[in-house]
Amino acid sequence: MRAVFFVKLAVICPVSAEAALLLFEPAALVVLDACTRGSSCATVAMADDGISCRANIFLAKRAGHIFDRFTSTATLDGITDRVLPPPGPESLRKFQGSLRVPRVFQREISLCDYIFASAFFPFALLSVSRKKDHVTVGDNDKLLLMGKIDPFCFSVRSVMHRYLEKNNEVNFDKIFNQMLVPRPSFATLSALPPFDEIKDKGGLHLVRYLLFKDFCETVAEEPIPQLRFYEEIKAYEKLECPEERRKLAREIYDNYIMKELLAHSHEYSQEAVSHVHKYLMKNEVPVNLFEVGHCLVTLSARLRPYIEEIFNHLRGEPFQKFLESDKYTRFCQWKNLELNIQLTMNDFSVHRIIGRGGFGEVYGCRKADTGKMYAMKCLDKKRIKMKQGETLALNERIMLSLVSTGVDCPFIVCMTYAFHTADKLCFILDLMNGGDLHYHLNQHGVFNEPEVKFYAAEMILGLEHMHRRYIVYRDLKPANILLDEHGHVRISDLGLACDFSKKKPHASVGTHGYMAPEVLSKNTPYDSSADWFSFGCVLYKLLIGRSPFRQQNTKDKHEIDRMTLTMNVGIPETFSRDLQSLLEGLLQRDINNRLGCCGNGADELKAHPFFSGIDWQQVYLLKYTPPLIPPRGEVNAADAFDIGSFDEEDTKGIKLTEADQDLYKNFPLVISERWQTEVAETVFETINNEADKLENKKKAKQKQRFDTDEKGSDCILHGYIKKLGGPFASAWQTRYAKLYPNRLELHPESATKPELVFLDQVEEVGADLQLVKGEQCIIMRTRDAKIVLTNADEISLKEWALSLRSAHKCSMEMLGNMARKAGKIYGTERDAVIPATQRSDSSNNFFYTKRMMGRAAMDGRKKKDLRREREERFIEWQRR
Repeated sequence: MRAVFFVKLAVICPVSAEAALLLFEPAALVVLDACTRGSSCATVAMADDGISCRANIFLAKRAGHIFDRFTSTATLDGITDRVLPPPGPESLRKFQGSLRVPRVFQREISLCDYIFASAFFPFALLSVSRKKDHVTVGDNDKLLLMGKIDPFCFSVRSVMHRYLEKNNEVNFDKIFNQMLVPRPSFATLSALPPFDEIKDKGGLHLVRYLLFKDFCETVAEEPIPQLRFYEEIKAYEKLECPEERRKLAREIYDNYIMKELLAHSHEYSQEAVSHVHKYLMKNEVPVNLFEVGHCLVTLSARLRPYIEEIFNHLRGEPFQKFLESDKYTRFCQWKNLELNIQLTMNDFSVHRIIGRGGFGEVYGCRKADTGKMYAMKCLDKKRIKMKQGETLALNERIMLSLVSTGVDCPFIVCMTYAFHTADKLCFILDLMNGGDLHYHLNQHGVFNEPEVKFYAAEMILGLEHMHRRYIVYRDLKPANILLDEHGHVRISDLGLACDFSKKKPHASVGTHGYMAPEVLSKNTPYDSSADWFSFGCVLYKLLIGRSPFRQQNTKDKHEIDRMTLTMNVGIPETFSRDLQSLLEGLLQRDINNRLGCCGNGADELKAHPFFSGIDWQQVYLLKYTPPLIPPRGEVNAADAFDIGSFDEEDTKGIKLTEADQDLYKNFPLVISERWQTEVAETVFETINNEADKLENKKKAKQKQRFDTDEKGSDCILHGYIKKLGGPFASAWQTRYAKLYPNRLELHPESATKPELVFLDQVEEVGADLQLVKGEQCIIMRTRDAKIVLTNADEISLKEWALSLRSAHKCSMEMLGNMARKAGKIYGTERDAVIPATQRSDSSNNFFYTKRMMGRAAMDGRKKKDLRREREERFIEWQRR
């Protein structure tokens, strides 16, 4: 069977090797060959302008030449031996009408985007480079370290270094505090202090560490083995096999500890050295052999002698040289890029719908610049306003930021970005394409005890992560427990989560059949205790197939609530005694008797006999094999048509006002450590290499004109900036600006002589940024004109505004002091007659200073003339 037809545009290209769909130029000839009718796989061949390629693809159902429906497992059906015409406008309208593409995305994706993305949302969208034999990411989607007005790196370094110094981020501990290994050990997590003690420590700066490591390995003049020693220790802690651990431990001892011991170049205590030697002699290799805890854990130097010695060395000369190197400049560029992230829908390729909630839908998506796959949760602002859910939407953003910041948790669907458009609130979350437990419960049937034990253990660690941050989840149910592609669980949807650190909640929210009695009781405050009751209900549902308080045909919510408050749950005798004991402990109506609510939280459940034999560190490291592995290449979710869509008529009369939009002005967010991890895993090395090539070409010329750090001068700030100039001040002109205590130099790209603006000629530097020609600008006013400056970089613009105001104020104060000194010299002190408010104002100080200096000079001339006149009169009198 063979089919030949034209397609206007195809866009899907998978990340995995299972399938490949290529992007073709308009009207490219596509030949589909299938060996047997009904096959789900076919071969694509394309020839256009010398391009030739072949790949296996999965095909979607087709009726006629309009793709009218897609299922999670796409198959070939109904392909005939005929040439199909390109889809016309009418076909496009019919197709979009049948799929009901959300309006917000109709402007973002093409017809074929949606055709193939509907069936293959886990795959990335890439563009094809013409006349090449490989697929590449489009140039418009690349991350750029240097902006359009900053073709060199020196401007970014000057401004960002000043910004980082003000925020106390230019120190070794901030640079080195990062997650070297994928995640810390479970023992380390158990030793962590409460979240409010570590949430302000600056996060985990992976990009910083990688650049510092690169400097130590490639730039430093002398070798720095201490960094390698540190990495070897962390690699040792990750190993599970005792034999591998024993081999690496001996290598570390011989190559680092013994060498330094013989060279007398260490400060290790005899106790620390003998401790390692003693264990190695007995062939014992515990995980904590080197007594090292994670950087975020406060441990004494006695317990981490090797790490302390490594840090003390790196904190000295190596770190100071790093700050003077190009690697620190590169870090400033990356940090500048992070601080200026302003996401829109155009930054993502949106794929098929995978879920729907009360306020919006969830879609699969790919971030354009890195290719990272995410889930995009879009909440409709009009629907939120209609249901008065503004507080819930903003609360979800706060809760997601709390659980996503700091130490990573592999059992919670975390957020990386949040942004909003004119009509949508968007959360960019971890993509979980394995479906949820409710879906698999319907497909698989009830789970047995070993399977439930696996899911329960991972859920316990997810809830513990929230409770350590004083968050009560309040909506635990199988539909909110998602599986990743390997079958491990993650808790999702924090829309009803609540912070109880300052005040305990008392609202009755959640899902009927899973809500704790104290949640159902009005005006009764509660905390994390409610989650352990819901946890018991979830385990019961996975084992039995229904909630413990929902009978076979019970749908009345009031009846379910009544049974929750009054009924004693019957535990089947077929369950093991340990499981019966666990469920009875979790489903206690009295909080004081409930398992997990007696002061030790999750530790009470971990110590329960049902979980005996569980290695919780192995659970945290995802080392246990999941009982159910979702099928690969399938969308483990309901069909897009079964999920449905919202009726836009519901919100047709809702209008969003400026006050409504103001509610979300602080909604955008970038989780720094997660963004850095995304970059490090995808494009970090490639972008650095490309930037190095570009900078090396221009660096020599740049250094001749502008010194990188302006060392040895009194330059306050320097970098590229835009000045409004040209005929009628109608065009933006790029200038390299240097700010000194008494002047601002604006260097053109070509001319050698800079334009000088002396600060004593400036009457005022605007206190606030003003909008000029669509740009936020700094306004400097002189007697005769005004100078308008701007920068596309928001952080740089704010730093320039702050520095200009500060320099202008200091200049005016200096001139004021000069005027007072001149007054004292010439005997014309007049400070008392000037109001204090006038003297404190920099612009008034300027004119007062000029006046005082003029008057002093005039009075001096009068005194000289009078003295001369008196001398002449005296001489004349003597002659007479």
